[in-house]
Amino acid sequence: MNYAIIAAGEGSRLAAEGLHTPKPLVKVGGECLVDRLIRIFIRQGAQSIAVLCNERDMEVQRHLRVLSDMGLDGQALPLRFRAKNTPSSMHSLHQLRPLIGDGPFCLTTVDTVFREKEFALYMEYFLSAIAKGECQGVMGVTDFVDDEKPLYVGVDDDGDITGFYDDSHGCRFVSAGIYGLSPEIWKVLERCVNRGERRMRNFQRALIDEGLHLKAFTFSKVMDIDHVADVALADQWLEDNHG
Repeated sequence: MNYAIIAAGEGSRLAAEGLHTPKPLVKVGGECLVDRLIRIFIRQGAQSIAVLCNERDMEVQRHLRVLSDMGLDGQALPLRFRAKNTPSSMHSLHQLRPLIGDGPFCLTTVDTVFREKEFALYMEYFLSAIAKGECQGVMGVTDFVDDEKPLYVGVDDDGDITGFYDDSHGCRFVSAGIYGLSPEIWKVLERCVNRGERRMRNFQRALIDEGLHLKAFTFSKVMDIDHVADVALADQWLEDNHG
């Protein structure tokens, strides 16, 4: 199973509030955000982990190089990374394409904080659905709104995704920033980039518009680390829920 992490943001809101640690290296639950994701992915049988970081952030690049060379907690990692500035998460995914490979993969943003046990259930569902040919992707969703500009997700009674919306549109769920995708998505992504789309949510809309079948998997809660206060909130939440 292949995994990918988008860690190319500048963390400007954290810096404006006095936290100058690059976002991938901010610690939640005693671990750097990027290390936590890598550890969880390894536990889920990662065959490869691809990370895109900001080309101006030398501290993150050094950290990733050490992980690539020395491993994490003494365990060797199938880690590759690329340093590149991009205008959106959609373009970050496009840059990760050569590192991800041709099979199904799971993509997250680096500041996505979820319960590890729920993620294991999500991956079990995703791999089963892909193996059975039931869909071309499984998107993590949650009814916990923790984003300043959430992407609302329409989900029908069968768990099929019907649309992605900028406003509530009567939807119960929002995107959790966790994407399980099959290789069929690459052709759609390429067309989005070629016609000048500039947002990850527009790529997701294109998947629906072009007839790909997407399922939803519900997480009880997923947190983003956008503000300094989010760090303490995430720490407490993970402690209360045993990670």
